[in-house]
Amino acid sequence: MREAGHTFLARMGKTKLRPGGIDATNWLLEKAKIQPSSKVLEVACNMGTTMILVAERYGCEVVGIDLDEAALEKARENIKKKKLEDKLSVVSGSAFALPFEDASFDVVINEAMLTMLIGADKGRALKEYSRVLKPGGVLLTHDVVFREEDPKVQHELMAGLSKAINVHVEPLTLAGWKETIEKHAFRTEQKHGDMTLLDPPGILHDEGAKGALKIMTNAMKKENRDMFTTMFDFFHDHAAQLGYVANFSTRV
Repeated sequence: MREAGHTFLARMGKTKLRPGGIDATNWLLEKAKIQPSSKVLEVACNMGTTMILVAERYGCEVVGIDLDEAALEKARENIKKKKLEDKLSVVSGSAFALPFEDASFDVVINEAMLTMLIGADKGRALKEYSRVLKPGGVLLTHDVVFREEDPKVQHELMAGLSKAINVHVEPLTLAGWKETIEKHAFRTEQKHGDMTLLDPPGILHDEGAKGALKIMTNAMKKENRDMFTTMFDFFHDHAAQLGYVANFSTRV
């Protein structure tokens, strides 16, 4: 089985695995008005990068959930390094069957995952996010958006992106994301722009000079070069047709 793109980039040293980078994440977090008393859930928490950011910035408790045991183990290591065991915890589980009671959380964070759910699976996850959020709670999602309205071109982009990152994906248009989310008792505001995941200035902005150098050094190793180049070229060649969308959705 070929390595998934997000796993590959994490192995290269990339810590911000989001289509719109840290700026889009910050927009979502600032709008959420998180308090020290807030109960926060991150679905698909990966290595715990966003969880740690939230706990350090707002002093609140965050629970992370992911299906990838290797990512969860790395998250536990990162939490321990930051001495945040009193604020942060991670559990293994599925977005389709969250192991939490109804109305348990003020905030649910889910970045760069809904894009990788196909068809009705997006709705299955959103139904669960709606269930575990308190009325008036907020869902923060951050995904890939089509900037191209032609269905034939969208299909070609979807196939090309899936091949480039070794994961089946289904981006939507801005209107498509809004409609899909709002079917599940949400009211959604959007911010969108250029995808910065593999854009050199974006990497430098998100990771800093030292982090960017580490990523590029690893990416140019013989065993990594082909996959990195494939991903980089696809995102570069289709920058006008694919972007990011940050969806800030209030539970109504």
